[in-house]
Parts: sequence; structure tokens; C-alpha cells
Amino acid sequence: MRLSPQTTLPASIQMPGYDRAAQAAGIVHIGIGAFHRAHQAVYTDDAMAAGDRNWGIVGVSLRSGDVAAQLNPQGGLYTVSKRSATGSEMRLIGAVQKVLVAADDPQTVIDAIAAPTTHIVSFTVTEKGYLRRPDGALDLAAAIGGSSLYRFVAAGLAARKAAGLGGLTLLSCDNLPGNGAVLRRLMREYLAAYHPGLSAWFDGECTCPATMIDRIVPATTDADRARVEAELGARDEGALVTEAFSQWVIEDDFAGPRPRWEAVGAELVADVAPYETAKLRMLNGAHSALAYIGLGRGHEFVHQAIADPAIRPLIDRLMRDEAAPTIEVAPGQDLSAYADALLDRFTNPALHHRLIQIAMDGSQKIPQRWLETLAWHQARGACCPSIEAAIAAWLAFLRSDHPLDDPLAVGLREAAASPHAVERIFGEGGLIASGWKPA
Repeated sequence: MRLSPQTTLPASIQMPGYDRAAQAAGIVHIGIGAFHRAHQAVYTDDAMAAGDRNWGIVGVSLRSGDVAAQLNPQGGLYTVSKRSATGSEMRLIGAVQKVLVAADDPQTVIDAIAAPTTHIVSFTVTEKGYLRRPDGALDLAAAIGGSSLYRFVAAGLAARKAAGLGGLTLLSCDNLPGNGAVLRRLMREYLAAYHPGLSAWFDGECTCPATMIDRIVPATTDADRARVEAELGARDEGALVTEAFSQWVIEDDFAGPRPRWEAVGAELVADVAPYETAKLRMLNGAHSALAYIGLGRGHEFVHQAIADPAIRPLIDRLMRDEAAPTIEVAPGQDLSAYADALLDRFTNPALHHRLIQIAMDGSQKIPQRWLETLAWHQARGACCPSIEAAIAAWLAFLRSDHPLDDPLAVGLREAAASPHAVERIFGEGGLIASGWKPA
């Protein structure tokens, strides 16, 4: 039996604490993958359970119909299981109302953005989904394509302006330094090229707050789904498994109404940068190092790699001695305690986080995860042995038989095979632009 709104579930399963049918959709989320559904959608589900109304989510997949096929037959419902060494806890999430596939029905996506009830458009499209050129500018040719977030947002905003409606909060939830400012700049570049009459309205009516997001969400396996089915008594094709930890820091800069996310665990702050930088350089930097070094030593999962006595000291040094000194902390922000907590999270044996999943899109992740730290130390005449070891492991990964899922895959494979691989990838005019200059 497939999970549906009519399914009678065991009493042990936490249910949505509100009337789903009575909620309008206030959020359109573009890039509705596993992370959004285990993170922002959970906060929104909690906010509606706490009394907020009309914050249902319309999910949008830009290309693939996989999530729509998982959730739409289930009325948008799915489960999230928190797993730790001490046990598991499952809940049903009701915040997602439906999933649209932009490639199949682009006008419906535009209509959802333009709907009077919509106040927020949020994004988890990964780093490569922002369609930036190596110099950071928008790739305008790619951005006009059918799977571009800019095309849909601009058309929706144009329809809102024509209807006399207000602007929107555009909320990037991707791992980009200054993600809100990046989204605003790229959106303005798109509008200047293709919707110049909308630029001034966008500047006056829309905001793009920065965010920092943190939760480990491994890819769901068939074994995970079978375990959920046994506990649930129904087949959940959208089932997710995650850790107990979750953090969301949001710049308090909204164009209109928003859920009271701060009442259910999110942090609304004036400046996200210290939290974001710590997460990118410590958590994400350590994750990428674990991925490439761990794969090189034959490991499959994060908890296996961090248990390797040849790897753990490298990761500890990367976080405490290399990344942490580069971060201007916020009042009360304890980076040593943060490193301790990260090591504990990495060792969770109940969370099978695949290293190959983390290894995806290295060219898009490495600049903010490693190279900014390297550049900071280089300017002070110092080096970073752990990150340098991670770069060596990444180059070995590029030369290996592992599948390479990266927008620069062809160029990276070719460059990595060269005796001058580091220079060809990181040097002046190389594939990856950064402030770090390899010796």
C-alpha cells in the first residue's frame, strides 16, 4: 500500500499538527530535493503546527520528474527519520502540497510564483544551478535556457508587477558565500539582459536574504525505504533519513510576510556571514576532504573515513588549525565547540552518508571550502598541510576510475592527467579562479 492522506499510521509516528487542506501555499521552492524536504520544509511544517497559516510549499523540479513521481501520488506527504547511535524517530511532513516539473509545464511554475498567496521563492539548486561563469558573472546564454531558475523567477515577477502585486523574498538556501548577495547580483544581471523594464521594480520590491543551512541528509537507499515501510505499514517513495542536528541561520530581510521560523529553532540575525563562513570552511571543507581522502583509502561512508586513524587527525587539523583562524566569529560563537560537534556528527554510524555523494561537483565547491582558507594563510606566509593533502586526494580522484559528476568533468580529467595539473586547474587562467596561487 502506498502512503497517502488516507493512510492510517501507527501512533508512534508524529503527524502534521494542522489542517493541511486549510492551508494556502505561501512558498514556491525551486530545487525540491532531499535536503530541502529534510530541512526547510521541516521548519515550515513546525511553524504551521505552532499556529502559522498559509505557508504550504509548492515544490518545483527544474528538470527531473523523480520527486514529483515520489510525492504527488502521496498527496505531497513523506516521512523524515532521524537516526543516531541510540535509535530512530520518524515523523510525517505535510508542508509540501505538490511538486511541479518545470520542463513539463513551465507556465504552471510561473503562475505559482505570480500567485497572490506566494510571498517567498526559495532555492536549493546546488552551486552549479546558479549558472555562473568562472569569473563569477552569470552565464547569460545558459540562463535563458529552459531549466534556468532565472527564467521562471523573472517571468513570475513580471506577472506580479503587471497584476499590481508586491515583490517577493528570494531565499537562497545553497552553500554559497554571501548566497543572498550572489543571487541578487545574478538576478539583476539576468533582468538587465532580458527584462530591463523589471530591474527597478525588482530593486525596490524584492529582497534576497543570506542564509546558512546545516543538516546531513544522505541519499535514501532501498534498504532505508524497506525499513520505513516496515515501521509505517505503507510504502513511502519519498522517505528521507537524516541526523538529529539541524541549523538554519537567516538574515532578517524579508520583502513581506514570512513564517515564524525563529519560533521553531531557526535563528534570525543581522549578519549571517560568521556562521556561513564557519560552515563552509569547517563542516563543508572537512566533508570534501573526507570524501576524496576517504575514497582514496577505500572507504564508502563518512563514519568509516573519520574512524580511519590516518584521516581523523588531518580533519581535526583542517578545522581547528587551518579553517578556524580565518573566521571572524560572531559574539558567543565557539569554533572549538563547533569542531567537537562536527566530529561527533561525522562518527554517527546510523547515518550512511556516502563519500561519493559529497564528491560531486568538486569544481563548484572547492573554492569556498578550501581555496579561501589557503589564500588567507598564504597571505600570512603560512601553509595548510591538511587542505594540501585534500587537494592531492582530489587530483588522484580525478585520475581514478570513480565516476566524475562535475560540470567541468572533461577539462578536469584532461588537466589532472598533466604533469602541471595544479597549475592548469588553479593557476592564472586555470579552470578554477581563486585568490590562492599554487607555489
